[in-house]
Amino acid sequence: MLSTLRKAGSLARSASAGQRRFLSIHEYQSVNLLNSYGIPTPKSIPAKSPQEAFDVAKNFGHNRLVIKAQVLAGGRGKGKFDSGLQGGVHTVDSPEQAKEYAAQMIGSKLITKQTGAGGRVCNAVMLAERRDPSHEYYVAVLNDRASQGVVLVASNQGGMNIEEVAAKDPSAIITTPINFETGLTKPEAVEIAKKLGFKPESVDEAADIFVNLYRIFKEKDATQIEINPMAETTDGKVLCMDAKFGFDDNAEFRQKDIFALRDISQEEPSEVEAQKYNLNFIKLDGSIGCLVNGAGLAMATMDVLSLHGGNPANFLDVGGGATPETVKKAFEILLTDPKVKTIFINIFGGIMRCDYIAEGVIKATKELNLKIPLVVRLKGTKEQEAKNMIKESGLKIVAFDSLDDAAEQAVRLAV
Repeated sequence: MLSTLRKAGSLARSASAGQRRFLSIHEYQSVNLLNSYGIPTPKSIPAKSPQEAFDVAKNFGHNRLVIKAQVLAGGRGKGKFDSGLQGGVHTVDSPEQAKEYAAQMIGSKLITKQTGAGGRVCNAVMLAERRDPSHEYYVAVLNDRASQGVVLVASNQGGMNIEEVAAKDPSAIITTPINFETGLTKPEAVEIAKKLGFKPESVDEAADIFVNLYRIFKEKDATQIEINPMAETTDGKVLCMDAKFGFDDNAEFRQKDIFALRDISQEEPSEVEAQKYNLNFIKLDGSIGCLVNGAGLAMATMDVLSLHGGNPANFLDVGGGATPETVKKAFEILLTDPKVKTIFINIFGGIMRCDYIAEGVIKATKELNLKIPLVVRLKGTKEQEAKNMIKESGLKIVAFDSLDDAAEQAVRLAV
């Protein structure tokens, strides 16, 4: 039972975390943003076709290049393309080689430990000059729950999984709270650079990068900036060799330039479609489609399904302003997943009226010619009217008053 409870809680947390969306951007876009704030990086140019990759490499001025698949997922270097190519990052020594790699990357799906078995399509590659690091560091600017503010997290053990570094050697992580009003001051940044062990001649350059990373974080409404690695190179430069950005969706209205960079080809299509109708939808791997109003009730629903041995196929919150039309759209989205064997509707009618949900359920069941079992639990405003509508519809809709009983039936029907 304990392991089942843990599983249920984990599902709820993962869905809850996904409820608030953060924009991620491609590496070549991150490089452009860093450069616009005066932060140095290796010279990098994107290409969106094999011929363009050839032309970029030919005009680079030298052949010591790296080609990187532009896919929004970690673990690209160890990933595998459905074209057969192993690895999303390769060294390149000629324009012809750049073209050959690009042909195997662009238009194919890269499968990594973060993408799942389906992978993510690669629509572009980035060609970057190869720079030789003498030492690699890790730097991030993040919101910190403990201090209730922004922190700069840094380590002199960069180029590797920072979670593993933190677990094995916590003293290798330096966390510096940043005053929101004054920002990260140059003296504070210099002190961090010294603690990390930058060479005396590189301290100022590293400190300027720290200061400007916080400027981006604040001015662009970022939720995360991660540089891994930030490197001292053998020729005495300090460069951000890779970058990962996240931005707060709530700030889209004032960050039009940043949100114009969104690449929906990297997102789950059903989630993109749900957003158009103001439905909060996160795809999961189970077989029971869930339609619920309110994030808390959605998590409770997922928990009780898991406690009965079921696996939710999604997290879907229709909110308090759902109409019969949006309920029908929610059904359409649920039914795009071939894994869904049962749909479980759990509605508490507070702001939301149960009869609106019932109308949408009946409409969707008829118009979509629903073949899979449908279990419904409706409580609250206009509850009786909703139950009468379902009963009078003559449709095979299984209605329950008890959440526990309804969940148990949904799990049974999904087998």
